[in-house]
Amino acid sequence: MTGPMSPPPTAAELSADPELASWRVLLGRLAGRWRTDSFAQGAQFVAGVAALADHLDHHPDIDLRYRHVTVTTVSHDVGRLTRRDRRLAVAVAALADELGLVAVPQELSTLEIGLDVMVAADVAPFWRAVLGYEPETEGGEDDCLIDPAGRHAGLWFQQMEAPRTERNRFHLDLTVPHDVVEERLAAALAAGGRLVTDEFAPAWWVLADAEGNEVCLCTWQGRG
Repeated sequence: MTGPMSPPPTAAELSADPELASWRVLLGRLAGRWRTDSFAQGAQFVAGVAALADHLDHHPDIDLRYRHVTVTTVSHDVGRLTRRDRRLAVAVAALADELGLVAVPQELSTLEIGLDVMVAADVAPFWRAVLGYEPETEGGEDDCLIDPAGRHAGLWFQQMEAPRTERNRFHLDLTVPHDVVEERLAAALAAGGRLVTDEFAPAWWVLADAEGNEVCLCTWQGRG
């Protein structure tokens, strides 16, 4: 049994773990997706995951769709990934194998919206009210807001030294699996995009479309 003082697993350790080949680390969470042949098969898988979660006393988020099921886990009580998440992920992957499901981790991603601001405290209450969002951390500052139901993209505020008038103040942050980002980057450039900067790679690359609207392609790598 893992002791209470055991160090938490790192993103690098989890990404290299052979028992987690069907999972990817996205924004501090473990995420996995499996294709299903029918809604009924997906529901069967979800029921099995629910039973595993109750047995292990560690409960993930599950998204059941017609042709796939997505499972995401993090230890909410400590706000990070722990050995409990690894144990659950290994069990879920084994169940998927038993049911003959095919993992499609390359389809996974997590979307956030960034807004350039001068004073986050001045604008955050408005966005919190209009979106019905809450701070990412309980009792935390409004520098990052999330949908409490976990359905919509998070909104975070990027501190600016001076107002920006020459470009949009909103941009998208798309976190993708570390082994997908180069393919996604190449596809975006081939589709008419341009590389704004790779200064922060492999943590993120900044891209822009033909009119200068920006998106950051992000991974867990290069974040210490």
